[in-house]
Amino acid sequence: MKHSLLAVFAHPDDEAFGTGGTLARYAAAGVETTLVCATRGEAGEIAEGVDATPETLGEVREAELRCAAETMGVQELIFLDYCDSGMAGTEVNQDPTSFINAPAEVVVPQLVSIIRRIRPEIVITFEPNGGYGHPDHIAIHKHTVAAFHAAADGQRYPELGPAWQASRLYYTAIPRSFFRQMLEELKAQGGDESEYAWLEEGGGGGWPDEAVTAVIDVASTVEAKWSALNCHRTQFGPGNLFRRLPEPAVKELMSREAFAQAWPERAVAAPDDDLFVGL
Repeated sequence: MKHSLLAVFAHPDDEAFGTGGTLARYAAAGVETTLVCATRGEAGEIAEGVDATPETLGEVREAELRCAAETMGVQELIFLDYCDSGMAGTEVNQDPTSFINAPAEVVVPQLVSIIRRIRPEIVITFEPNGGYGHPDHIAIHKHTVAAFHAAADGQRYPELGPAWQASRLYYTAIPRSFFRQMLEELKAQGGDESEYAWLEEGGGGGWPDEAVTAVIDVASTVEAKWSALNCHRTQFGPGNLFRRLPEPAVKELMSREAFAQAWPERAVAAPDDDLFVGL
């Protein structure tokens, strides 16, 4: 039986920054790799020089994600077709069509259906704070965790197919040390250090290094990850923080991706180097 992996995120580009190298690495190794995206990111910003408008952004970002998925070797890309809720505190948060306002009793069965059809061994999604507190990131985390467990319960949603217990649930876990490394690289390039003060505290969050349970070496697929990021032209423009570093330094920073095993919970003496270890 082939290994299988399902990644579930909120917007186009969410998949590339934290897991792009991992998705590409496993896809290249023959793992059946599926990506779910809740929205088309139509409330996002538009980088300078990109041919997109607020009215066309959703369509453009969908195309960008399709480009990234193909670059990473993802076999199936699924959109849940919700609207982007925007950043916390923005007016679009109140729109009844925004993803954060979609009821769990609607979203969770959608994800259960996908899990039971795909039958993944590994499910990956955001950690509880969604990386940096974006409302949609937090929402997809909650719905994915609920669906992960519901899919394994034959008493729930029996009309959606036979129950499926995935072997592991992982959270993306960009460690605090990553932000410290990035800060040092930025300082070495000069410029106004006060602009980077937020990185001192782990990028406004960051996962505790001691709680990381897997670190995947993606040096072999960092070029695919870089190409996937460059597919997201509306988000990865000339003003992006990563553009301020020399490309070799950025790729070195991006050549390891960290995860925290959320189910079954376990502590590890040293992080695993494979999400499928022991399976």
